[in-house]
Amino acid sequence: MTSAHPRIAAVVIGRNEGARLRACLASLEDASPVIYVDSGSTDGSAEHARSTGARVIDLDTSQPFTAARARNAGLAALDRAETDLVQLVDGDCTVEPGWLATASAYLKAHPDTAIACGRRREDHPEASLYNRLCDIEWNTPPGDTSACGGDILARLSALDAVGLYRDDLIAGEEPELCVRLRQQGWKIHRLDAPMTRHDARMTRLGQWWTRTRRAGHAFAEGAHLHGAPPERHWVAETRRALLWGALLPLAILIAALVHPAALLLTLIYPLQVARLAARRGLASRAAWEWAAFTVLGKFAEAQGALQFHASRLLRRRATLIEYR
Repeated sequence: MTSAHPRIAAVVIGRNEGARLRACLASLEDASPVIYVDSGSTDGSAEHARSTGARVIDLDTSQPFTAARARNAGLAALDRAETDLVQLVDGDCTVEPGWLATASAYLKAHPDTAIACGRRREDHPEASLYNRLCDIEWNTPPGDTSACGGDILARLSALDAVGLYRDDLIAGEEPELCVRLRQQGWKIHRLDAPMTRHDARMTRLGQWWTRTRRAGHAFAEGAHLHGAPPERHWVAETRRALLWGALLPLAILIAALVHPAALLLTLIYPLQVARLAARRGLASRAAWEWAAFTVLGKFAEAQGALQFHASRLLRRRATLIEYR
């Protein structure tokens, strides 16, 4: 950063976010310029963003939409001579008051850090079990970390140095970006500070399953890209998904065809739920919910991982996996 007060821009991406986008843009009053990248909204999102003074970029609908492609379009539109830092945020999130000041101060004091992120919270964890699971998922430990999510404050120069996001990824583009940043010596840091509020609006099992399947796809593709030593990016996550969600069920089924007593082996799944719940306290309902859906999620993750490998072998381009 070359100025005493870093110049902070914002890039917002979204599609049909409605009131959530309006709240998102209103929360970015300390950033300038604000660029909104729209992926084919039909609810007037682009028009509203223009009315607030944001610059709007409408993605070309002839090419497949990805969040990475949208973020890159917004980043490419920034004036490098006028921008030090950029807040990237999804249109279904609002930036917490004070976050930009806190995160920019950290980056100013730590010139070896490319990205600062903080605590993303779910707006309505009480509304559904699936919202609560999201809130738990995002509560990762503060400190230097290997990856981040979609909401970050980043040095624009660092993102430029690694070629921005891979815009062909349908999921997992943020951790993949972090791999390349760390390979160039940059650090990623999670502050113990509120960063954004998110509105998942997940109320159905099918939504959660689709979102988790997308994670499995991201695991497999990440391992395919950066699974070699020393990085081993998402190799363990992919192996766990395939073991618990595909290989073990298949082995039990084959064994049961030989002798029905082999079906008793399915008891390994409730035992695994209990083992995971014990980590967070067996008396806690939240611990049991998290453990049960962690185990169940391995089946969805395996489906996503197998989907990635099938598409890769058949040379088919992956398409978005959307849960809303």
